[in-house]
Amino acid sequence: MKNINLLSALIFIMLASPIAAQTVAKVIRQEPYRPQYHYSPIDGWIGDPCGLIYYQDQYHLYTFGRGKAVSKDLVHYQQTADNVLTGDDGTISYFTGSVAIDKINSTGFGKNAWIAVYTIFTKISENQSQGISYSTDGNSFQYYKDNPVIDLQSKEFRDPTIFWYKPTSKWIMVVAKAKEKKVKFYESTNLKEWVWLSDFGPAGAQDKVWECPDLFQLNIDGNPNNTKWVMVVSIDWAREQYFIGDFDGKSFKVDDEKYPLYVDKGLDYYASRVFRDYDNTLKKTPSLGWIATWDYALSVPSSWGKGFWSIPRDLELKTYPEGLRMIQKPEENLKDLRVSPVIFSQKLQKGTHKLPQFMPKENVYELDVVFSTKKPNVFGFNLCVGEGRKVSISYNTQNDLLEIDRTNCSNVFIEKFARKTSAKVSSENGKLRMHIFVDKSSVELFINQGKDVFTLLTYPSETQTGIEVFSKENGTRMNFSAWTLKSVWR
Repeated sequence: MKNINLLSALIFIMLASPIAAQTVAKVIRQEPYRPQYHYSPIDGWIGDPCGLIYYQDQYHLYTFGRGKAVSKDLVHYQQTADNVLTGDDGTISYFTGSVAIDKINSTGFGKNAWIAVYTIFTKISENQSQGISYSTDGNSFQYYKDNPVIDLQSKEFRDPTIFWYKPTSKWIMVVAKAKEKKVKFYESTNLKEWVWLSDFGPAGAQDKVWECPDLFQLNIDGNPNNTKWVMVVSIDWAREQYFIGDFDGKSFKVDDEKYPLYVDKGLDYYASRVFRDYDNTLKKTPSLGWIATWDYALSVPSSWGKGFWSIPRDLELKTYPEGLRMIQKPEENLKDLRVSPVIFSQKLQKGTHKLPQFMPKENVYELDVVFSTKKPNVFGFNLCVGEGRKVSISYNTQNDLLEIDRTNCSNVFIEKFARKTSAKVSSENGKLRMHIFVDKSSVELFINQGKDVFTLLTYPSETQTGIEVFSKENGTRMNFSAWTLKSVWR
């Protein structure tokens, strides 16, 4: 209740007085570890992205059990509600789900009603079932009196995604049977009564649990007339895998690929979802993910709350010699935040060196750097350098191995936080592009055209703002571009 009251008070102050709003924004902006251009709530916990839709020329973002935000550009956000799901009897909690616009009044709640579909967690029994709520404005949803709409009497049945499948004129739900590593498919004409269609899985990575399934179509090589279906599943409490295939309204059949394929090869990316376009005007497929891992999501040192979401990523499929792969490109509108550009080209010198051309005062910046890979070498960046700590990103041209080391990046002890990660990453046409977004307590790295992405939390101190480039040998060409980025809180 404390968080809700604080959020309500802040919203009231910001609406009442522009000067007070600036003061509140300044206080928020200066909080330790507060992201400056990633979406984070003013106060409190944020978990999985829910109900991501594009409707009435706005992006709508939900955190079920808490609030809502809207955005025109996926860069600047406005919180519009602090508690969107109401009317339950207090014996349940709301888990992850999605939102749909019922344009044909299939539910009987009215034409263009907003329908939230989510997992009902019953507190006493810990049963997980699927329920719905409805709204006329998208800000306040009323609990459906005949919930649940699907109940398997299971403690591991969660995180529904729904969408309208035009060829059969049916609503489709994909929902995880977590410990069985399965995704179940259901269909409905009214979002209240559901018929089971099929199961997908186990497949790919199967170590622990499957959660937060999403199913959507992507263009291939930029051609809107050539598409495939992609299923994303969160796995092992820490990462995501994806499958490429076909969906016929009943079942999902995967292409013959070498699975698992991972959405993000870093340490902290989970529960992503795409925005469903209910205006039918978007020319892209944007997505958002949760920058966190359950091992320490509740233990991170931010005082304003726990958790934030990734920068928006536009998804496509691209053909490579080894087959189709999902690529992720940073949202183009983020370029509007760029200031103070620094652009130069030089050959790397052996050793570790500071970059006097670009020395930001805080960890809020973007790097877009292309290295030549024609000469055998190991090179990369040290980020968040200071007080004897750093985050290291290195690439070995001889074995195509990219490694990230954050074992000594923070002065705050978090159990299981000191980790490394690595993956094989191929250069393209003799070049390797590192497109890096640094924002207070996180790093997101896009390699080449976004075929390989690495996301990680960092939590450096306020004085750890140094940047170093290192090289094992002389002579590698580096084309360097960088910008400091404006805060969206200003």
